[in-house]
Amino acid sequence: MANAPEKKCPVETTLDVIGGKWKGVILYYLISGTKRFGELRKIYPQVTHHSLTLQLRDLEREGIIDRKTYDQVPPKVEYSLTEFGKTLIPIISLMKEWGELYMERERASEHASND
Repeated sequence: MANAPEKKCPVETTLDVIGGKWKGVILYYLISGTKRFGELRKIYPQVTHHSLTLQLRDLEREGIIDRKTYDQVPPKVEYSLTEFGKTLIPIISLMKEWGELYMERERASEHASND
């Protein structure tokens, strides 16, 4: 069947939703609680306003985060994990642990090469 839909690997599906340069970082920091847009910018100042906005919109569209807007001047917008988004906490936590292990391994390798 030429038009049969391809089956996707579940890992591919997960990466489609949370992949991207900043999405994992956004999710990691939202685990600790609600954050305002400016707080997220301060955590990672190298992310552009535009990129952060796009990543947040993607996560909101996927039902991973919730965006709450307050009717005030200046505008106040807060982001938090949805109940469904909270199901990613174990995954993000494991990614953090793996990243720490990898960085430790790299430091050990650098140290060994300097000896």
